[in-house]
Amino acid sequence: MTADAPAASVTLQRTRVVVVGAGPAGLTLANILRAASVDCVVLENESRQFIERRPRAGFLEEWAVRALDARGLADRLLRNTVVHTECEFRFAGESHRFPYTGVSGQRHYVYPQPLLVTDLVREYADVRGGDIRFGVRDVEPAGTDTDRPSVAYTDPETGERVRLDCDFVAGCDGARGVTRGHMPAEHVTIARHDLGVGWLALLAEAPPSADCVVFGIHPRGFAGHMARSPQVTRYYLECPPGDDPENWSHDRVWSELHERLAADGAPPLVEGELIEKRVLAMHNYVVQPMAYGRLYLVGDSAHLLAPIGAKGMNLAIHDSLLLGDALVAHYGEGDDSGLLGYSRKCLRRVWQYQEFSQWLSEMYHGVSSGDPFRAGVALARMRRTLGSPAAAAGFAELFLGKDTDY
Repeated sequence: MTADAPAASVTLQRTRVVVVGAGPAGLTLANILRAASVDCVVLENESRQFIERRPRAGFLEEWAVRALDARGLADRLLRNTVVHTECEFRFAGESHRFPYTGVSGQRHYVYPQPLLVTDLVREYADVRGGDIRFGVRDVEPAGTDTDRPSVAYTDPETGERVRLDCDFVAGCDGARGVTRGHMPAEHVTIARHDLGVGWLALLAEAPPSADCVVFGIHPRGFAGHMARSPQVTRYYLECPPGDDPENWSHDRVWSELHERLAADGAPPLVEGELIEKRVLAMHNYVVQPMAYGRLYLVGDSAHLLAPIGAKGMNLAIHDSLLLGDALVAHYGEGDDSGLLGYSRKCLRRVWQYQEFSQWLSEMYHGVSSGDPFRAGVALARMRRTLGSPAAAAGFAELFLGKDTDY
């Protein structure tokens, strides 16, 4: 199928921007466009119920919350969020609090991604009357290297093929989406880095056992504790890459968590039923450039960060803010400078966060690597971060993010 010669059975429609994917990136972008009266259609292959319940990240940096609030997208977030001002590192049997707000003036907002997605869908579809189509199949962009791009899909109810002719396509469909595959191989470079470890991601029906995020650095492997709600806690356990979650029984999980998060004076962990167990492949990648013709990649379709520094959702929002403002300027003022500079500006922050993720990974995993040199370096890095005001300020700045790019 081409943009110029549709099959006879295809229904033709027209909009200005097609947003592929209804995660935080696509929905933030769509809300920005809708608020500026720029016609757009959001295509999502899952149901609304699914995306509003899908467990994902939960930490937002303060600049991201302020940016969403400035666009009228953070009312429920600000009413229901939990604000964190410090984190805790545990290693060598000791607990060390790190008051990052006192160091940087910035805070973390705990607001699980499903709640943010629910808010953004409601604002776009229910409040602002935006066009979002759930359950679509066989999404296929075409003509993105011309001035007449389109996106075709199969309607889940009628089974008919629909083609949306448009001006621009925003690929917000994540790491496994289709839009990135429409970037010609000769046009892009995909830089990849494997961290060499796995993380067992766990959700426990148990109240948090600490009042902040806890990072356990232990010879048996990294462990993490992050509150998701008053009744649910996210845990992570370092494990071999590609490990089978079924290797981790309830008793084994809690035994390892108790061991790796132990510290003098720390309260005991509150155990509960494990409602999710999956092993994450801990690798990163960056697609550059993030644009080709009339196709713009946003969020995980363009870059992936292992959940080491809680950066993925924040980067997705950053991309969508830049692209949304660029498209509004294009239609409202005929100003294409934002579109022309989109990839370059996004990638500055992407690479800064990638560098921080790699640095943090070595601090988290060096002690358990089996290499005495890496272990010594990791502990030296940890002690410097906690003991040097200059090092603490640098860590806090990267951990919490900034309003501007580096």
